[in-house]
Amino acid sequence: MALLFGIGYAGIIFEESLAFNKSGVGLLMAVSLWVIRSIGAPSTDIAVAELTHASAEVSEIVFFLLGAMTIVEIVDAHQGFKLVTDNITTRKPRSLLWVVGFVTFFLSSVLDNLTSTIVMVSLLRKLVPPSEYRKLLGAVVVIAANAGGAWTPIGDVTTTMLWIHGQISTLPTMTGLFVPSVVSLAVPLALMSFSSEVNGKGQNTDDVLASEQMAPRGQLVFAVGIGALVFVPIFKSLTGLPPYLGMLFGLGVLWILTDAIHYGESERQRLKVPQALSRIDTQGALFFLGILLSVSSLEAAGLLREIANYLDAHIPSSELIASAIGVVSAIIDNVPLVAAAMGMYDLSSYPQDSQFWQLVAFCAGTGGSMLVIGSAAGVALMGMEKVDFFWYLRKASGFAFAGYAAGIAAYLASQNLHFSPTIAANIPFISGS
Repeated sequence: MALLFGIGYAGIIFEESLAFNKSGVGLLMAVSLWVIRSIGAPSTDIAVAELTHASAEVSEIVFFLLGAMTIVEIVDAHQGFKLVTDNITTRKPRSLLWVVGFVTFFLSSVLDNLTSTIVMVSLLRKLVPPSEYRKLLGAVVVIAANAGGAWTPIGDVTTTMLWIHGQISTLPTMTGLFVPSVVSLAVPLALMSFSSEVNGKGQNTDDVLASEQMAPRGQLVFAVGIGALVFVPIFKSLTGLPPYLGMLFGLGVLWILTDAIHYGESERQRLKVPQALSRIDTQGALFFLGILLSVSSLEAAGLLREIANYLDAHIPSSELIASAIGVVSAIIDNVPLVAAAMGMYDLSSYPQDSQFWQLVAFCAGTGGSMLVIGSAAGVALMGMEKVDFFWYLRKASGFAFAGYAAGIAAYLASQNLHFSPTIAANIPFISGS
């Protein structure tokens, strides 16, 4: 299975050279891996049960992705993002780099990194014409979305997992990981500011923006669309149900709203949800499905657990183990890696809000930025902007690694200086107790 995954992975990396679409390679790899798993399992029934469980988890993510992409497409069709782009007044490439980075960072702390990436890449299409500079801004979005999602319990699926299972809690996580997360973004931005794409010829975006006209009720659609995205974590908190249901609820509300707004206007069909569904990147969603199913087969076969056990046996330091999990998450999805770490260590080994669990949350969240296929945000960028593996490796991976290392150093420095979040949590007026 490891060999097949490696071959399939290589097919995805060399997509352009081989002229094979990565979505087809991903789906073929996923099915092949599960066939092998069914042969190697104690019984076919066990393999079917594992596949059913994996499919349920993967489907939640795919439904979430499709719902988010459709909402963003509807807002985009109404030119709703013009409300944001009009307020980003800078047109200087270096300034725009920092603005896009920190807008994404704080957006991702409230939304998940996947939704934030979809929103911000759609925004970039309104700000910057197709160019190397826009691709670099897309890479900034990936790095910023992963960094922003690492310091809040609802910002990334892995931090949410650790939060739900009790390894981390809200206030200590936010106070302990905010500065390292900012550092992990600020360092790449500072380094990128000196790159040729940023210091080259300035990007003229005025003509792009001037050509846009907001559709009827565009402001209302923008408000409801963004409200639907923000409502997702609130829905989960109120009901305890999976986030994708909150996303589908928001899509249903926006669907009814746009039908009502454009009732009887046949020339406005493109502004309605059915037309938007025909424009979203279903190819990217299928690629995401193939990758997640492939990884879940490796998890079911116990290969990921073997990797985790190997790390435990050969790496003496818990800080190095957490850092290694982040590096591996650039290659393999961080969700099963964090799940494996949670299975290896219980709260008796490392108590809630210990340095190990906070580092796992930070490293698994930000480590995926080092390769474009290392996170949901990167996969979304690949689909939306056609960024290939090697372009990202050349142009962004080094910056992302520098930010990753600097963020870990900032966290360890804060611990050594006794700026521990657990200490802050025990101070009554800070913890709220």
